Amino acid sequence: MSEHQHEHGEDCGCGQDHEHDEHVFIVTDDEGQEREMVMVYTFESENNVYAVLLDRNDPEADGVIFRIEEENEEAFLVGIEDDAEWERVTAIYEEIAKTENENKEA
Repeated sequence: MSEHQHEHGEDCGCGQDHEHDEHVFIVTDDEGQEREMVMVYTFESENNVYAVLLDRNDPEADGVIFRIEEENEEAFLVGIEDDAEWERVTAIYEEIAKTENENKEA
């Protein structure tokens, strides 16, 4: 997948008089379709940082996890191709999501 980043300040709908910075990425999928993805969460595992992105036009769809790599002081999203790494980060994210849902219900 290829991607580039740009940011938008938009009304978040929270009712507060302030701006949120939204990290929006244009991600091209395997079929060549461009989708606007919003970074909703980041976490670390084994000295790597990972980002969870949701489709901006379909926020109910499953999130996508990318590894964040830096080169020459620029950050890039990199697809995870190693099965062991994918299993590890999806398990971490599922635990984070479960905790977040429990906190919302409390």
